[in-house]
Amino acid sequence: MNGAALWTYQKERFPLAKTGPLLAIFSAASICVSAELAGRPLPGWGAFAAGFVIAMMLFFQMRVCDEYKDLEDDKRYRPDRPIPRGLISLRAIIGLGLASVPITILAAWMWHPPVLWLLALVWLWLAAMTAEFGVPDWLKARPVLYLLSHMMIMPLIDLVLTGIEWMPSNWVSDGLILFLGLSFINGCVLEIGRKLWAPENEIEGVDTYSALWGPSRAALIWAGCVGISFALLVALGIATHTFWINLGLGSIGLIICLISAAGYAKSPTASAEKRMDTMAGLWIFACYAIAGFAPGLMRAL
Repeated sequence: MNGAALWTYQKERFPLAKTGPLLAIFSAASICVSAELAGRPLPGWGAFAAGFVIAMMLFFQMRVCDEYKDLEDDKRYRPDRPIPRGLISLRAIIGLGLASVPITILAAWMWHPPVLWLLALVWLWLAAMTAEFGVPDWLKARPVLYLLSHMMIMPLIDLVLTGIEWMPSNWVSDGLILFLGLSFINGCVLEIGRKLWAPENEIEGVDTYSALWGPSRAALIWAGCVGISFALLVALGIATHTFWINLGLGSIGLIICLISAAGYAKSPTASAEKRMDTMAGLWIFACYAIAGFAPGLMRAL
C-alpha cells in the first residue's frame, strides 16, 4: 500500500488533524458525563484511552462503509474523490477497515469485556445502514427519514463510550438519556451543516440539504437543530449542577451559529458554505467540551 496515497486519502476523507481532537473531546466528555450524572469518581486513564481508540476506529469504519455503499455514485458524480480517481483502491480501504475491528475489540476487552455487547449493537446498526436497511431506493426517496435513521448510530456510539464508565458499576443514571439525545441531534447538526452548499457548487446527482430545501429553509432547519442541541445542553447542565455555565457558554455559541445561519440564508456563497461546515464542527466541539468538563471546572473554582 502506497504510504503517500494513504496520507492523501486521510487528508481528504478522514482528516486526522480535525477528527482526532473532536473525537478526543467526544469520548472523554462521554465518560465524564456518565460519571458525573451517577455521582461516581472518574475512572482511570485506561478508560479514556479505550474510549478514544474505540471512537476513532468506529468513525473510521463508518467512513469505510460509506466508501463501499457510495462507490457507484462517486464514480458517476464525484470522480475526483480518492477511490474513483484511482489514488487508492476500495479493497485497500476495506482491508484497513477490517484491520481496525480487532483493534476496537481489544480496546474494549482490555478495559471491560462486557462493553463488547454494546459494540455489537453499533456494528449491527452500521451493517444495516450500509445495506440501507434493505430498502435503498425507498429510503433515498425520503431524505429526512434517511437522515434520522443514519444519525441513530450516534447515540449508539455514545452508549458504548458512556458504557466504558457505567458498565463496570452495573448502574446508569436516568439523566444519561439527555446526553444520548444531545449526541443524536448533534449528529444532525453536523450532517446538515456539511451539506449546506452554495448554488454554484451543487453537483447533479449529489444530495444536499440546500438543494432539497433551498438555502433559506435549510439554514432555518439547521438553526433549529442547533437550538434543540442548546436546550439539551442546558437541561444536562441542570442534571450536572452546571446550569449557569452551560447556559452562558452555550448561549454564546448559539448566537454565533444563528448569525452564521442567517448570513448563509441571505447570501449562500462559497465562503458562507465553508463557514457553515466549520460552525457545525465548532458547535459540536463546544457542546461536548462544556457538557463533559464544566462540572470539573465548577469544582476547581
